[in-house]
Amino acid sequence: MAFVEFKDVSKTYRMGEVEVHAVHDMSFEIEQGEFVAIVGPSGAGKTTLLNMLGGMDSCTSGTIKLDGDVVSAYDAKQLTMYRRYDIGFVFQFYNLVQNLTARENVELASQICKDPLDVDQVLDDVGLAERKGNFPGQLSGGEQQRVAIARALAKNPKLLLCDEPTGALDYRTGKAIIKLLQDTCQSSGKTVIMVTHNTDFCAIANRVIHVREGSVAAVELNGDPASAETLKW
Repeated sequence: MAFVEFKDVSKTYRMGEVEVHAVHDMSFEIEQGEFVAIVGPSGAGKTTLLNMLGGMDSCTSGTIKLDGDVVSAYDAKQLTMYRRYDIGFVFQFYNLVQNLTARENVELASQICKDPLDVDQVLDDVGLAERKGNFPGQLSGGEQQRVAIARALAKNPKLLLCDEPTGALDYRTGKAIIKLLQDTCQSSGKTVIMVTHNTDFCAIANRVIHVREGSVAAVELNGDPASAETLKW
């Protein structure tokens, strides 16, 4: 049984008299410990897919499973617990609390979890050992994204979901963040799923899911992913 399973998943939004089919009949599987890239143009359904997998949105039909549990059958309370304990989110914009230090931002997330990782160790792991006492406004964009990644990892989630994590960063900083995510996946065995429109990122993923017009167009398996250090885009 796969770690993540989407089976015939559809999502329809109603806007007045109009139905918008954001995702339709989407099926794929992901194994534990994989670094996965979900790629496709804007409006293809990538973020809708990620939001459903992360428990921030529900599917209209179909089945979503994580680690054998049927997430698509959860009620509102179960979804809250699922987001709190099982999912770590990293977004394009960092969503840090501005009047808390880097350490306090990470500690805030760790306090709501059952089995959090050590806050200082996680910050050390993402290269912020000397910046723990700084506020977000005193950090560069790349450093703020590292805090956001540390915050997600400190929860010790089953799944790390990243939505365009380099979208607000310059090339050099973005490359460092992608390397950090790849290294985290390889060193911790965490399953990392990254949504991106950048097809150059496909080379470093174990599995690439191509999304087009709300459906899975193709799934590629990469037996020998490249190092993020070799990326150029």
